[in-house]
Amino acid sequence: VARGRLHGNRLASVQVIFRQTPKVSGAGHFGSRLVFDREGMLYITLGDRQKFAPAQDVRQSLGKVMRIRPDGGLPGNNPAWPGKAALPGTYSIGHRNPQGAALHPQTGALWISEHGPQGGDEINRIRAGGNYGWPTVSYGCMYGQPVGIDCRIGGGRHAPGFFEPLGIWA
Repeated sequence: VARGRLHGNRLASVQVIFRQTPKVSGAGHFGSRLVFDREGMLYITLGDRQKFAPAQDVRQSLGKVMRIRPDGGLPGNNPAWPGKAALPGTYSIGHRNPQGAALHPQTGALWISEHGPQGGDEINRIRAGGNYGWPTVSYGCMYGQPVGIDCRIGGGRHAPGFFEPLGIWA
C-alpha cells in the first residue's frame, strides 16, 4: 500500500506505507480491499495466498485484516495478541480471501465478504482481536469434495474461540 500526491495527471512523493509479510508468489487468494473508518484509520484485507496455515500466525500478514494510520503508523488502540510477537498492525486473523469490505452505514463497523472454499463464502463483522477460523474451521469443503455433512476443513464448522460468520453461502 502506498500513498502519494496527485499533481495534474502525475503522482508525486510516493511512499510505501504497508507491505505484505512475508513476500510470496502465488496465483490466488489475494484478498485486498482498503477501507478508511470514521476516525481515519486504514483497514487492509489480505488473503492467505493459498498458503492456509499463515492465516493463524500473527507473525505474518497473510489471511489478516490489518489496521494502520494513513501515514503507515500504528494506532495506539490496536489489539494486543498474547503469546508470540505479533506483526504490528494485525487487527484480526483467520481469513481466507476477503475481497469485499465496507463500513456499516449506521454503526461504522467494518464488514467483509470472504471467498471461502466450496460452499463456505462468508460475511463477517470484524472485531479487534477476532479470530475468524480459517483454516482451522470452515463451513466449506475443498474443491472437488462432495459438499455435505462429512466434508471438513480443519476441525469442522465451528469451535470455541472463533467468531462465527454473520452469514454463509452454502
